[in-house]
Amino acid sequence: MGRLTEGVKHLLIVNVLFFVATSLYGEVMYQWFALWFPKNENFAIWQVLTHMFMHGGFAHIGFNMFALWMFGTPVERSLGMKKFLFIYFSAGLGAVLFQLGYYYFEYFPTYSNLIGSGLNGDQIVRMLTTNQASDALSTAQIDNLRAIFPIYNASMVGASGCIMGILAAFGTMNPNAQLMMIFLPIPIKAKYFIPGIILLDVISALTGQSFFSPSNTAYMAHVGGAIFGFLIMWYWKKNQFNDKRWN
Repeated sequence: MGRLTEGVKHLLIVNVLFFVATSLYGEVMYQWFALWFPKNENFAIWQVLTHMFMHGGFAHIGFNMFALWMFGTPVERSLGMKKFLFIYFSAGLGAVLFQLGYYYFEYFPTYSNLIGSGLNGDQIVRMLTTNQASDALSTAQIDNLRAIFPIYNASMVGASGCIMGILAAFGTMNPNAQLMMIFLPIPIKAKYFIPGIILLDVISALTGQSFFSPSNTAYMAHVGGAIFGFLIMWYWKKNQFNDKRWN
């Protein structure tokens, strides 16, 4: 791989600094800089960006930073720092869009059922925040609260969405490159490997069945990051010879 490219180097530094701060200050960092569900009182708009630099442990940051170095370096060398960073952060925003969109899709019908059952918004928020339900609730109300409790209290951290966008960019430029998973050491061409990873993430999001990732993975964030990375590369390739090209 050779020398680190500038964009990759600075992203590695910022991620490590955030990780050190999280190790020192723990819950305060997660409360302020992880991405919370927007209905949660911990949510703040800057978390849309800062969550991309937060990680949940050594394995989490280690794997993501290795992938950033592995795939980000050749992508930045080919595209330049501006394009590389544009894909990186656009993929991170795509990850947010897909994951929060999926959460809202699950949250609002159940929330509406609770409102229709006679509860008001303040009561629902209080029970979701404290994880304490009134004895007067029906079984159906309790089931509905249980269904949206993990969504309301969900927090998202990690650069995985950004990395998936970079991986998609790498695969678009190098479709025949041989890639392998740590847990499946069989070389597979990028043009098959990356769609396969996305498909597994979609299946995991819909079924809750984890294949190669921890069960608390934000699977739709991976999907969103990869799709945004691919679409950006497709657009640039399609318009590379006209006045819409990236300069």
